Amino acid sequence: MPDLHPFIAGLPKAELHVHHVGSASPRIVAELAARHPDSKVPTDPEALADYFTFTDFAHFIEVYLSVVDLIRTPDDVRDLTYEVARDMARQNIRYAELTITPYSSTRRGIEEKAFMEAIEDARKAAESELGVILRWCFDIPGEAGLEAAAETARLAVDLRPEGLVSFGLGGPEIGVPRPQFKPYFDQARAAGLHSVPHAGETTGPETIWDAVRELGAERIGHGTSATRDPELLAYLAEHRIALEVCPTSNLATRAVTDLDRHPVKEMAAAGVLVTINSDDPPMFGSDLNNEYAVAARLLELDERGLAQLAKNAVEASFLDQAGKAELSAEIDTYTTAWLAP
Repeated sequence: MPDLHPFIAGLPKAELHVHHVGSASPRIVAELAARHPDSKVPTDPEALADYFTFTDFAHFIEVYLSVVDLIRTPDDVRDLTYEVARDMARQNIRYAELTITPYSSTRRGIEEKAFMEAIEDARKAAESELGVILRWCFDIPGEAGLEAAAETARLAVDLRPEGLVSFGLGGPEIGVPRPQFKPYFDQARAAGLHSVPHAGETTGPETIWDAVRELGAERIGHGTSATRDPELLAYLAEHRIALEVCPTSNLATRAVTDLDRHPVKEMAAAGVLVTINSDDPPMFGSDLNNEYAVAARLLELDERGLAQLAKNAVEASFLDQAGKAELSAEIDTYTTAWLAP
């Protein structure tokens, strides 16, 4: 089988499931830790690899929140966001919907309007200077409960920044049922935001059903357990409700025990619109290019198959139609040129 890494590196891509703080490179995390020396996060980028070794999903959340605690000023927010875009540009990511948890920052004292201005300033700079189009998904940190849900909905609807396109729900699933968040998703959807909750990562298919039926999910974050319910798979395929699949993340958090047994092949075989994403790439020692290489192996894809995978993400994105057509055409042009004799 040919080495597909060079093709993947140059392939124009969209990413739909990637977290703001979770995308902070060791370089920027170490810099933020040095700015705030009361943190337990290492200031040595080399030491972060050990710090980012997780025993289970609960430990991952604990470590993740310690990094969140480093984001304390609007300058921290702006610098982090721009650096994330810079890392995306290096991978030929043309468009990304970055999941942001504003509640985590505003409750730590960052003034809400200053927070919005910081991410928007970074977004505009990323597009003009790096060629990366960023859009936002504001998500509820599920572990913080309904107070966080109400605040996230208020921030999304009342202070809606220009780049905001969707509303999500992250954090632990066990003990955090999806239906309780319905009023807040209803509010966000009424304001024109798309619904993209996490579901079925560490719980069963019923959580995904709840996300679809109660929260109006248009895409599902992870959806790892969907293959345990053939009726659900058929429903997702029929309604083109995409799954945001993050293989290395699922292994790192023990959502799957063996990458070779990841259910992505069953998802694709059932006709589900599968997209490949990196979730929290530096924390998992990965990036989107690596996730495409993993997917190529698991799904037995060649260059054309990988190009179609990239186009799946474009189809499932909330980019406008003209933007979708342009990015899809760029993928086709690149692939044709690559395969030309």
